[in-house]
Amino acid sequence: MVRSGSDLVVPLECGGCSTPGVRWCSGCAATLSDDPVALSPRVDVGVDTWALGRYRGPYRAALIAMKEQGRRDLTVPVGTALARGIATLARWGELPDTHDLTLIPAPTRRSSARRRGGDPVTAFARVAATRLGARVRVSELLVTTARARDSAGLDARHRVRNLSGSITLRRTRTAPRGTILLVDDVLTTGATASESVRVLARHDWALHAVIVVAGA
Repeated sequence: MVRSGSDLVVPLECGGCSTPGVRWCSGCAATLSDDPVALSPRVDVGVDTWALGRYRGPYRAALIAMKEQGRRDLTVPVGTALARGIATLARWGELPDTHDLTLIPAPTRRSSARRRGGDPVTAFARVAATRLGARVRVSELLVTTARARDSAGLDARHRVRNLSGSITLRRTRTAPRGTILLVDDVLTTGATASESVRVLARHDWALHAVIVVAGA
């Protein structure tokens, strides 16, 4: 009765296609199970970049629901899909064969994370790490400083300029080990990934690949 009453206030619907009565439908789960696709961003990232799919359909809807509508329940299906994508890349031989794997969430501004009740990228990265096993961990190394403004509407050149020097390491950090992947929700121009690679390289941490939920 309680659940039925709450559904009258906040209708229960699939976060990927709005099908009523279910939080995540089998059709959207199947779509996010597709093989990863290679991306060719406008900004040279310096490492291979992959996406679970393109920024449309359930990929786009789920990410918007998590970031703008507070659908934290979607971190589980998205994180599960991410784990499957990483496992597929490893099976294809696209990732180094190491015992350990570190997932580094792409940097975000602290103010944005607070507004959303936490960083959704970190949340679904943790789900993926759990699905992949005990040798996989999440390291929240990177943060975007307050000097970087919202990149929405900026072209590739201005995104690079906006982020230059604006991504730093957190003061308290655990060094990554094994294969190191940068994880993000969407890759648009590659500016964030490129600057993240540069910052990590400056501290002698070599990023092996970038994997995102959706490529724009």
